[in-house]
Amino acid sequence: MSGITEVVVIGGGFAGVMAANRLTPRDDVHVTLINPRPSFVARLRLHQLVGGSHTALARYKEVLAERVRLVVGSVERIDAHARVVTLESGAALAYDHLVYAVGSTVARPEVPGAAEHAHHVAELESAERLRTAVAALPAGAPVTVVGGGPTGIETAAELAEGGRPVTLVCGGVLGPCLHPRARRAAARRFAALGVTVLDGPGTKVTEVTAGTVRLADGRRVSGALAVWTAGFGVPDLAVRSGLSTDGAGRLLTDETLTSVDDDRIVAAGDCAAPSDLPFRMSAYVAGCLGAHAADTVLARIAGRRPASVDMAFNAMCLSFGRRAAIFQLAHKDDHAMRLFVGGRAGARLKEFACVAGVKHLVEEAREPGAHSWLKDGKHRPRQLRERAARTADAPGHAA
Repeated sequence: MSGITEVVVIGGGFAGVMAANRLTPRDDVHVTLINPRPSFVARLRLHQLVGGSHTALARYKEVLAERVRLVVGSVERIDAHARVVTLESGAALAYDHLVYAVGSTVARPEVPGAAEHAHHVAELESAERLRTAVAALPAGAPVTVVGGGPTGIETAAELAEGGRPVTLVCGGVLGPCLHPRARRAAARRFAALGVTVLDGPGTKVTEVTAGTVRLADGRRVSGALAVWTAGFGVPDLAVRSGLSTDGAGRLLTDETLTSVDDDRIVAAGDCAAPSDLPFRMSAYVAGCLGAHAADTVLARIAGRRPASVDMAFNAMCLSFGRRAAIFQLAHKDDHAMRLFVGGRAGARLKEFACVAGVKHLVEEAREPGAHSWLKDGKHRPRQLRERAARTADAPGHAA
């Protein structure tokens, strides 16, 4: 290709934009980013879009480096042998290196009736439909939110703060990512918002109908509208393309984020499963993995050996409407500490984190290589050793 290296990035979320921007310092590297939408979606704000306090959108010209070519479209298939991606439109793009950053979406629920009768907030279009559906409800009509994780918590709080009667069905523990102290604070905040929280082992959802959510313990929760936030899945592009994936469909990679099938393909963000031990899904993780994926590609172009991914954690933020949040401090291995910041101070930290996530993309566009993140070189190798030891000790494991 006349001395030019063509890099195609599939996916324009936090991981894909970070990777594309970081790939731009070399004049002999051309970067093309493919995304199904013409605007950048800050998915960490989709619950705000539902509540009407944020659009969750930004123009790509604001976050994407000028040297990155944007192609609006959806990829139908990756031909790793030919190094070509084919779009649903029929167009084909050749590549020398590929960054797979397709992100995540709602997990297809196996619960009867959930797919037919429940809304979700995993993508822009579904969040917009939910906002419209909520606005069309009569005043005082109750809403049921299924899922006690971050998305369920933030969506339930946003709706309740907007005046909707909300029941949050956790299907287990409320906020499993939180320390018990912060979990109690979350329960108090929900009580103040008037949210009914149903948690515990009997709260698994067994059926969703047009007007009710049935629980494992026999209870029925009535509501004019149900929102499903229990779990995330990933697009099936890697599976359709014959690439190796984990059970959830994430692309299997080594610790450099390189596909186990092809060293010209690297993965980043929610759709990556390095060493079949993926990181948790979040905008922070996506941005860091996007940067590391770009570094892996640049190392290969330069003839250097790519480094293994190294990422540590320090916090997780959950908003409870616009006036309160929990900023949960964490150990570097992502386990929650006893310490957290709540209330209005937590809300300010949460907003700072949301703004910073997009700001990092802008800074990387202006100065490729600028983004840095917390590392420690210890907890990830320890997790891999512990996983290997568990596998070796498992019954039936062949030596």
